[in-house]
Amino acid sequence: MLKIGVFGAGHLGKIHIKLILELPQLFELVGFYDIDDNNARQVEENFKVKRFQSLDDLLSNVDCIDIVTPTISHFELAERALNAGKHIFIEKPISQTVEEAEKILELAQKNRLKVQIGHVERFNPAFQKALPFFNEPMFIETHRLAQFNPRGTDVPVVLDLMIHDIDIILSVVKSEVKNISASGVAVVSESDDICNARIEFENGCVANLTSSRISLKNMRKSRFFQKDAYISVDFLSKELEVVRMQGIDGEPDPFDIVFDMGNHAQKKKVLFDKPDIEASNAISEELKSFHKALTTDSEPVVDGEAGAKALEVAYRILACLNNAKISI
Repeated sequence: MLKIGVFGAGHLGKIHIKLILELPQLFELVGFYDIDDNNARQVEENFKVKRFQSLDDLLSNVDCIDIVTPTISHFELAERALNAGKHIFIEKPISQTVEEAEKILELAQKNRLKVQIGHVERFNPAFQKALPFFNEPMFIETHRLAQFNPRGTDVPVVLDLMIHDIDIILSVVKSEVKNISASGVAVVSESDDICNARIEFENGCVANLTSSRISLKNMRKSRFFQKDAYISVDFLSKELEVVRMQGIDGEPDPFDIVFDMGNHAQKKKVLFDKPDIEASNAISEELKSFHKALTTDSEPVVDGEAGAKALEVAYRILACLNNAKISI
């Protein structure tokens, strides 16, 4: 059993604390640290978890730390934990800047410690079920739309919402990014609330991403197109649809949907698949994955390098947005 502490007891921090307490076979929640007295009081009352008044006191009593604070503090807290010899889980994004992310990776490597980033959609059961079907997708389209919520508007929508899909795409496309273009609009906040980005990869794959935090409805859906297959992942409803083309030998079944490719090419039939998705909590699953990485000395599914790459691409998109505004 790993002794774990939590930095941050805000909205998401409370969720992490609750879920860690539901995994007593994996973690012993030693306590938490938060500078906000109201947050701390709620956690103490509702979860009966000890509040530490000092970061160092909490660090000295645990094996690992779960950092669930605003992004601006990620680097400082990660640095403190890594220098204290503690493995860390950091909510996304890994840090406020790419330079900070690189320093976190250097510290982890220097101290031989593990870093996992909270890109929770990697553990969405629909995406997990889709993984065996991916085979070099060449066009990807994502829509991540959210109804307005003041929480999170201190950062651009690219860092708030789109970064989830950036990480998903980078995990699926095994190729380097070649080119990025983007456009966005600030509607109700000081930073962009809507953004569309196009990512082109060296292998020819193109990803088209749209994110909005002022939508009338919520949507978190990605579509992957590859040779002889179309894969649709609904991260919100946790549903997966797979449409595949399969060659036919001999005469097709009369009930098959058949494509005649012409020129004496092999006929193909369409296969529709909607696999059953076993319900699970993605945050709980990523915490289990963190435990596994630490206890088996294996690399986390979403390691620090993956978090840094997603952040780098996000900032390249933001640079495109800023350049577009300057050019106007």
